[in-house]
Amino acid sequence: MADTATLLPDLKARAKRTASAGQTVKTVNLALQGGGAHGAFAWGVLDRLLEDERIAFEGLSATSAGAMNAVTLAYGMTLGGREGAKKALAQFWRRVAHAGMISPLQPTWMERLSHNHSLESSPAFVAFDLMSRLYSPYQFNPLNFNPLRHVLEQSVDFECLRKQSALKLFLTATNVRTGKVKVFSNEDMSADVVLASACLPFMFQAVSINGESYWDGGYMGNPAIYPLIYRCESSDVVIVHINPLERAETPTTARDILNRINEISFNSSLMREMRAIAFVTKLIEDGTIPEGKMKRMHIHAIEAQEFMRELGVSSKLNADWEFLTHLRDVGRESASAWIETNFNSLNVRGSVDLNGAYL
Repeated sequence: MADTATLLPDLKARAKRTASAGQTVKTVNLALQGGGAHGAFAWGVLDRLLEDERIAFEGLSATSAGAMNAVTLAYGMTLGGREGAKKALAQFWRRVAHAGMISPLQPTWMERLSHNHSLESSPAFVAFDLMSRLYSPYQFNPLNFNPLRHVLEQSVDFECLRKQSALKLFLTATNVRTGKVKVFSNEDMSADVVLASACLPFMFQAVSINGESYWDGGYMGNPAIYPLIYRCESSDVVIVHINPLERAETPTTARDILNRINEISFNSSLMREMRAIAFVTKLIEDGTIPEGKMKRMHIHAIEAQEFMRELGVSSKLNADWEFLTHLRDVGRESASAWIETNFNSLNVRGSVDLNGAYL
């Protein structure tokens, strides 16, 4: 692990040097959704955005796998700037793949030959899927083993993030007792916080933090946008979508129905916040609210909806390196296309039709 005494990079000075070189630097916030192994798509998006020095980051709001990407990005950026962040993300996902190699949840040889990234033919997955419907994690995993804890502790020095993070972090979890959203900030950062944000209750025991129990943040904020509105200066939010908003066909199998229920549930809080932003934006544009009285937000989205719709729900548990790097490459391509089309909109206007996409 890198030396935490490494000086925090002077990001503002870097931005000035980039601007003096004739490039316009635009600052944005990032909103990273969760989705298990599908979070490698966001890895690719971040990897590509980090290569474009015209784009700077202020805040990261994230949930589940998005939270893991967020803390890894922030830690790498803190110690080594953009290149440090790219290296940290690549190392994190390589460790995820290594941890996955000892998991019984593996693609069959037929799935590998056909590049079918689902696990639905895997006997171990079928057994696990059935077990998780009959028994709670307190029963089938009484020791509460979670391999991601070791991966996180290898990849991120959380004390460093608490003391001197280069980026503002907002990680979402769901309070089991109250049902309310909980947003953890830089001063709260720990492996427990990230695992709480990623705690699917059918797979893992609730994570206890300061006497409260937490489940996956996707139920209440996937991710939460409001911290970026109230606690960041930039008005631009780039949402990296993992969960498809729409599906053309009605699911008919039990697994597909459950998957669609989860997608709708995990997108519902984001949809509500987008509706609120659209409402405030209309009030500002109509002159009902004077300009400057409320913050006008510019919403952007990087996604690969058609690609994501083709992935089976079981592939969220597939940590095979070939699959993870494929997702990364799709993420990089999606980010490149988005930059080419929408860079000029940054800090000027939103590039998403809020009414068409979310209302």
